[in-house]
Amino acid sequence: MFLYESNSAQPNPLQFSDATVALTSTLSIMGANHVIRWIIGKAPKPGTPFPLDRLFHEPELTRMRAAIHYAIETGQPGTGYDTEILCDAGFKIICNYTLNPIYGPGQTITGALLSFQNRQKAVGPDRTIPHSPGRYRLPENEMLIEKLPEAVFTITIHWRISSFNQMAEKLTGYKREEAIGKYCWEIFRSDKCKLSCPLRTALDSGQSAMDQEVRILNKEGVRQAILVNTNVLRDDSGLVLGAVETFRPLTGEIHPLDGVDYHHSFDNIVGKSESMQRLFTMVPDIAASDANVLICGESGTGKDLFARAIHHHSLRSQGPFIAVNCSALAESLLESELFGHEKSAFTGADRTKPGRFELARGGTLFLDEIGDLRTDLQVKLLRVIEQREFERVGGTRSLPMDARIISATNRNLTESIQQGTFREDFYYRLRTVPLTLPPLRERKEDIPLLVSYFIRRLNKKYNKTVRSVDLKVMRFFQNYHFPGNIRELERAMEHAFVFVKGPVIFMSNLPAPEEFSLSGAKDAASGPPVRDPKSKEAVLWAISSSRGKRQEAAELLHLSRTSLWRLMKKYGIE
Repeated sequence: MFLYESNSAQPNPLQFSDATVALTSTLSIMGANHVIRWIIGKAPKPGTPFPLDRLFHEPELTRMRAAIHYAIETGQPGTGYDTEILCDAGFKIICNYTLNPIYGPGQTITGALLSFQNRQKAVGPDRTIPHSPGRYRLPENEMLIEKLPEAVFTITIHWRISSFNQMAEKLTGYKREEAIGKYCWEIFRSDKCKLSCPLRTALDSGQSAMDQEVRILNKEGVRQAILVNTNVLRDDSGLVLGAVETFRPLTGEIHPLDGVDYHHSFDNIVGKSESMQRLFTMVPDIAASDANVLICGESGTGKDLFARAIHHHSLRSQGPFIAVNCSALAESLLESELFGHEKSAFTGADRTKPGRFELARGGTLFLDEIGDLRTDLQVKLLRVIEQREFERVGGTRSLPMDARIISATNRNLTESIQQGTFREDFYYRLRTVPLTLPPLRERKEDIPLLVSYFIRRLNKKYNKTVRSVDLKVMRFFQNYHFPGNIRELERAMEHAFVFVKGPVIFMSNLPAPEEFSLSGAKDAASGPPVRDPKSKEAVLWAISSSRGKRQEAAELLHLSRTSLWRLMKKYGIE
C-alpha cells in the first residue's frame, strides 16, 4: 500500500509492505495496486485471470482458492493466514494475507479484496536478497484501488488522511480534496472517535479489526451506521507507517428513537407511514376526551398498544388500565368477570368478587375482541354504558360505573350487524370515536423502523449487540405479506435473536420456511372463498390452508382460537 521511491530502475518487491488485488468471483482481476506488478511480473489488467496457480503450489493453492470463495459466498472476512508467494523474479516471500468481501451495487457480494503483508526478506533458491535502502511515502493523489465498490481511506501515523477513494466520497459526502490532509475525526465525526476508535485499536495492538460498527456524520450532518474493517500499514522492517480502513453502510440500520426520530414514534408505537402519522396526530385529542373508542384492525396490528397509549395520555392515566379479552374467557364466566358476583350467586361462588368494571374505577376498561361477545351480553353492556351503573351477578344493589370504555375487534362489525350477530345500537355506542389500524402489508415503509425498534428492545432482553439485518432479510420482510402483522414480525425477530452469533441477522437465523414462507403469506392474502369468515366453507378452507393447525387457521379467518373451536363444534368438524 506504499509507493516506493528508489534510485534503482527495478524496485524490490520487498520494499512494499502490502500488495492488494480485488478479485471477482471467477478470480479475475477487478483492480490492484502497483505492488502486484512486481509480484506477477506485469501490470495487472482488469478482466484478466489472477495467476494463483503460478504464485502458489499445492496444498496452499487449494487453501487460497477455498478461502477466497468462502469470503465471497458467506460475506465473512478472513485474517491471520500465513503463506509463501513465488514471485515472478524467482523470489519467495513469506507473508500474511487477509480477505474481505467486496460489496457492489445493491449490497451484493461481487468479489474479494486480497491483501498480502510482507513478514520477512525475500529468499532466492540459494541466497538471501539483501535489503536495499529506500524511502516510503503514503499515497496522496494516487488511489490504491480507485474503482473498488467499497469505501477505502488511509491515514498516516499522525492521523492525517492520505487517501480517499470514490466510494468514500459517496458515503461521506466529502470530496477527496476536502478530506486529504485532514484529521480523520474531522471528516467522520464518529461516536467512537474519542473513546474506542477502531483505527486506534489497530495501531495500538498491531492487529486488524473486523466488522466494527460505527456511527458517523456525513457532510450534511445526517447520522449513518457503517461497518468497518481496519488494519495497520507497515514497511518491510515492521515499522508502522499508518493504517487503512474499509467501510460500507450497515444495511437495515435505522436511526434510534432516542435520537432525531421522535416524530416516528408514540409511546411504544413506531411508524413513519402516512397512515401511522395520521393516527399519531389523532391520539392526543382522543386521549384528552372521555369518549368511548372503538379500535378496529387485523390481529397483530397493535390495538392494545393504541388503547394503552390513549389511557396513558388521558386524564385517567393515574387510574388503572383493566384489559378483558372477550374471546378468551368462557361464556359462562364472562358476565361474572365483567360485573363481579355476590357470594352464593352460583355454584362455586364462595365469596363476593368485584368485576372488571369495579376494578377499572377511575381508569380505563379495555374490551378486546368485542366482536366475539354474545348478543345477550351486548344488551347488558349497552345498558351499563347508557346508565353508567351496573349490578353484580346475584346482587340487587346498583354500583356506579366510573371507567372509560375502549373496545377493539379484528372483525368487520358492519357485516356482523347485517348477519345479526352484533347489535347496531351497541355498535354506535362503542364507536363514538373510531380508529382503524392499517395492516403491516399496507405500511411496508415502516418495516425498517420496526426492525430497528425490535433490535434495540431484544438486545436488552437477550444481552446481545445485534446492529442490523442483512439486506436479504430486509428484502424478504419487504416482500412478505405478514398475515400475522407486527406480532409475526416480532416473533421472527425474537427467533433470530436466539440463534444469531454476530452483529448482523441473516436469513439462516429466521424461522424455518414451513413456519415463515412467502407462499403461506400469499395464500393468506387471497382470503377465504366466501365473505363470511364464520361459514362452514370458510372454516374448512382455513383448516385446509393451515394443514390442520388450529392457531394458524384462526389467524387466517381473523378469529380467536376459542371462536374457531366453537365453529368447528357447531359444524361437526373434527
